[in-house]
Amino acid sequence: MSLDPRLPFLAELERKILWLSTWTIHNANHLRESSDGLKVGGHQASSASLATILTALYMAVLRPEDRVAVKPHASPIFHAIQYLLGNQTRENLETFRGYKGAQSYPSRTKDADDVDFSTGSVGLGVAQTLFASLVQDYVKAHGWAPDRPEGRMIALVGDAEMDEGNIFEALLEGWKQGVRNTWWIIDYNRQSLDAVIREGLYARFEAIFRAFGWDVVTLKYGSLQEAAFAEPGGERLRAWIDTCPNQLYSALTFQGGAAWRKRLLDDLGDQGPVTRIIESRSDEELGRLMGNLGGHDLPNLIKAFEGIDHDRPVMFLAYTIKGHGLPLAGHKDNHAGLLTPAQLAAYQASAGVRPGHEWDRFEGLNLPSAEMERFLSEVPFNARGRRRFTAPAVPVPAELAVPKQAAMSTQQGFGLILNELARSSEPLAERIVTTAPDVTVSTNLGAWVNRRGLFARQELKDLFKAERIPSTFTWDFSPKGQHIELGIAEMNLFILLSGLGLSHSLFGERLIPIGTLYDPFIARGLDALNYACYQDSRFILVATPSGVTLAPEGGAHQSIGTPLIGLAQDGLAAFEPAFVDELAVILRFAFDYVQRYGEGEPNERSWLRDETGGAVYLRLSTRTLDQPTRAMTPELSRDIVDGAYWMRKPGPNAQVVVAYTGALAPEAIEAVGLMAEDRRDVGLLAVTSADRLNAGWTAAQRARERGIVHARSHIERLLDDLPPNCALVTVLDGHPATLAWLGSVRGHRTRSLGVEHFGQTGTLQDLYRHFGIDAQGIAAAAETIAPGRPIRHLRAVP
Repeated sequence: MSLDPRLPFLAELERKILWLSTWTIHNANHLRESSDGLKVGGHQASSASLATILTALYMAVLRPEDRVAVKPHASPIFHAIQYLLGNQTRENLETFRGYKGAQSYPSRTKDADDVDFSTGSVGLGVAQTLFASLVQDYVKAHGWAPDRPEGRMIALVGDAEMDEGNIFEALLEGWKQGVRNTWWIIDYNRQSLDAVIREGLYARFEAIFRAFGWDVVTLKYGSLQEAAFAEPGGERLRAWIDTCPNQLYSALTFQGGAAWRKRLLDDLGDQGPVTRIIESRSDEELGRLMGNLGGHDLPNLIKAFEGIDHDRPVMFLAYTIKGHGLPLAGHKDNHAGLLTPAQLAAYQASAGVRPGHEWDRFEGLNLPSAEMERFLSEVPFNARGRRRFTAPAVPVPAELAVPKQAAMSTQQGFGLILNELARSSEPLAERIVTTAPDVTVSTNLGAWVNRRGLFARQELKDLFKAERIPSTFTWDFSPKGQHIELGIAEMNLFILLSGLGLSHSLFGERLIPIGTLYDPFIARGLDALNYACYQDSRFILVATPSGVTLAPEGGAHQSIGTPLIGLAQDGLAAFEPAFVDELAVILRFAFDYVQRYGEGEPNERSWLRDETGGAVYLRLSTRTLDQPTRAMTPELSRDIVDGAYWMRKPGPNAQVVVAYTGALAPEAIEAVGLMAEDRRDVGLLAVTSADRLNAGWTAAQRARERGIVHARSHIERLLDDLPPNCALVTVLDGHPATLAWLGSVRGHRTRSLGVEHFGQTGTLQDLYRHFGIDAQGIAAAAETIAPGRPIRHLRAVP
């Protein structure tokens, strides 16, 4: 069999990639000036274990349509590969883990090179590839981009990373959804951050993946080992390797060829042929043989990867050595270890890299530079340069129809608005895809699903309908369906939303994802939500029902801190409307906002960076409220989107203003009525987005600090005319800190009401009274900071 002509080039590139990765980390920790004295880090050993695998993938196997999530600690290897391919700069490598340099972990938004999926929050990048594959299937099934070849969604996974529960949640969901075109390559180096992993874990991995319908390819031995096994006595050597404990294999690897010789002769000596296998090799050759595991053997890796001729999901279990090729290979403490300057100097000499030429692309290689350049120019993966797609924005209607009902909840209004869109022929409706973790009906998506159907690659009719059994909902599955039903796993919801919200970039087709869940359960998937936002994925998150207003459900279902999540989460604009006409305005804004990717300075009216867009979070309620009958003027619409408007504008002598958010509108209105008995000019501020109010205020302050003296935010303008002695009472059915900062805008005394402790079951009246957020509680709070004449029938503060 003739030798693969790529192998000499790939072997040289593997050596070069390992050197560049190691040098990049060494430069950051030992050579670059440090102003704070902190260790920079960089995981030289964890990078080294993947050098061969990533070389085989990026330099030979991958095609432009393939997408890869690189193990976080292999970031330096990835950056080195991109540097050789011309997609990364020397300046960024020299600034690795520094300000605006190559990132510690691959980042779609922070790195200059071609990162497909951000990684760093362990396990999430792995699951992201599975859900990205489902998104690719969705795009293909709907007939979009029919000529674009299907790509493989590939994750490089550390074996210790497989402890993460979200990976197994994703595996189960992938089985349900019939996942395809997905490869997970486990870097089975048998070391975690703190120790050597348990014996026999490989068998559990194999069994789990096969149980979920994955093919399993085990890459245990390299070609040198396979050649040795073919010699007389080779099967005895194979048996010894197979039964050697992980800790012992790691320790002998670290000690080197002489240690291997002693141990092997002690265990296998005087057995004739097997002794000759050992004695026929020098210490260096023996060390190389025992280190030639499947994950470090280019011929076997390429054969395995290129041998996959189907679209079934595949798990590759690649045996590797942590720190392979470096002086600290195999040591159990090497995870965050760094080569000493002396070790680095010895490694540099062995790599043939002259001092002063450490960053040269072809320094130390044994093939002519011109031939190496030609080979790199023909690498299939890099044939089209950067592989980020763009997609045109989907037109958004000038306004969304508001349901004509006298009393509604915002959750009900959301369902009715979506139902009207589902009935329409708007281009927007075709691009909306909804999803929910088994709460489709209870979050009011049922009408949308009845009209638009559930997505599956194969058609499946609702058997209840076929059997003529009456049912409110029709669950027909088809390739044209626009709802993806998930099991009860919020991590999966957010990772799917992340994939759907990146479809325009990954697959060139714009989707408008809407995900619904119960508001208190955002915390179950918060890591994945943060990850989705860090990737700058675009989606609309509808969290409903919410707050202590979900009274009969008890404390387990009554969210407290979620408004603070909306306030603090980067990349997510949070809203909490009280009325359905507000919701219609906000939802219309959200459809547009998730498609914006502009640049430039903030809008000087609101000081919000709306042109850059982002994801949107709507906190809705199941509480039915009487709906206002009012004209939705452009001015009111603008104020709703900016975060607040005067429902009752305060007069010039105002002593008290009540600011409320969401479902407590009736209590705030009633409280203002109570206070109007002895006070004039009482104001009522409807806050639709504490998040956007706060963001605009802090941005305007920064602008003034930069010398833009005229900068004024929306909330500053709203509060400008309040007298200095006016007091603020803020109230919502979540944590009071959400609105407590309002008093700092103009220095007004403030009493902030809300929920700080777990609730219990009860009626709304019981719970509102218990937490002091009913009308009497609001009025009593106002009395403590802005005393007036005693209000008749006012309950004492509990």
